[in-house]
Amino acid sequence: MARYDLTPVAVTPVSTRYRTIQTKLPVPESLPIFRALEESESPSMMGQPPIVWHRAEGFQVWDRWGNKWIDWSSGVIIANAGHGRPEIAAALREVVDRSLLTSYCFVHEQRAELTKLLASFAPDPANYRVFLLSTGSEAVENAIKLARTWALDKHGPHKRIIVSFENAFHGRTLGAQLAGGMQQQKRWIVGEGSTFVQVPFPDGYYCQDISFDLFLKTLREKKVAPQDIAGMITESFQGAGVNLFPVDYARRLEAFCREHDIISIYDEVQAGFGRSGKMFTYEHYGVKPDIITCGKGITSSLPLSAVIGRADLMAQYPPGSMTSTHSASPLPVAAALASIKLIQQEHLVENSRVLGELLERELLRIQAKHPDVIGCVHVKGLVAGVMIAKRGSREPDPDTALKINVACFKMGLLMTAPVGTYGECHKVAPPLMITEEALRESLQVYEEACDQVLD
Repeated sequence: MARYDLTPVAVTPVSTRYRTIQTKLPVPESLPIFRALEESESPSMMGQPPIVWHRAEGFQVWDRWGNKWIDWSSGVIIANAGHGRPEIAAALREVVDRSLLTSYCFVHEQRAELTKLLASFAPDPANYRVFLLSTGSEAVENAIKLARTWALDKHGPHKRIIVSFENAFHGRTLGAQLAGGMQQQKRWIVGEGSTFVQVPFPDGYYCQDISFDLFLKTLREKKVAPQDIAGMITESFQGAGVNLFPVDYARRLEAFCREHDIISIYDEVQAGFGRSGKMFTYEHYGVKPDIITCGKGITSSLPLSAVIGRADLMAQYPPGSMTSTHSASPLPVAAALASIKLIQQEHLVENSRVLGELLERELLRIQAKHPDVIGCVHVKGLVAGVMIAKRGSREPDPDTALKINVACFKMGLLMTAPVGTYGECHKVAPPLMITEEALRESLQVYEEACDQVLD
């Protein structure tokens, strides 16, 4: 886990249209807040750059002391439509003023509006249904439940294996972490998980064999028969490095699932709602998932997630038997409707695609300046992963990745802490409404930080 030094240091002042740094960092006056959290909160919540967020609008974040950053985090890929959008605030205010703050599973009007809208994004809208939840982990758990139930009822108890991919991240609950492919996150799991099997992800960098034959070979080596597999789950792009399938691989995987009646689950929690230059990232592959899980960017604000699945799969549980306390809660639903409408009306999916081409060109140019350290660059739309390696190798270098991250922070560019299996990856994910001018300025900052640390 990244550890940031909380000792305030003087930094070079910054004053541009989009960035302002005018104090020591971290801000000395902010330290009592960090100390209060150390005394009252689980330490698991720490680990991000030491800024105390006070206000966020569009693609910028402010603290209380006059500092302003361009945001490359979107609050962990949440604020797809932008931070603090007045249209979303107005939608929330309308519900608050109506005094409808919770409804459990009792129907409210906007629930029907949102489920119909989400179903319209499915591969075959008339034959897909929607189940609303609160978190991405919840959506993944329910997707696994649906796949397992289908296999049990249709084929019998032998068909129970869930196949997923190494280095995958699907959430932090038990089922989501069993499906995940980061072994260091599973240390607490003892005795469970024999029916969860991971195979290499064909990222072309750590796993250079990108053929589907490797998938089949791995199953044989692990003595997994296709007829025993209930479901296959994959992130549409792996969040650990913004890794995508080769298109041929994805299509052969789909054919394999169809042949053996394996439920295909595409996890779009990070990848959905325009992030990759399509409404959903699976669209880049030309496949039709049986189940799609989504969350994060669905609202650009409040907690909400969804399972979008084939109607026959979603019909397995009768009324009242698959619900969640805050399913379709009025406030998140209103936020989702407002956010999705902004994404559509402002053509933010197209903006993501167009600016993604600029992002890719510039990051590849920066990589060419430091090819012995910047191991690879993966970009799709307005999301990118930049792998930092020990000089002249492919060995992950989390220490150098953190130094570049801190240098960006001090110059007014905000990212999450480095991600990836070892903390070696810079995740680039600005709000989709960022302008070309602001994106170019932020890329210039990133280049300066790389030059400063790597030269």
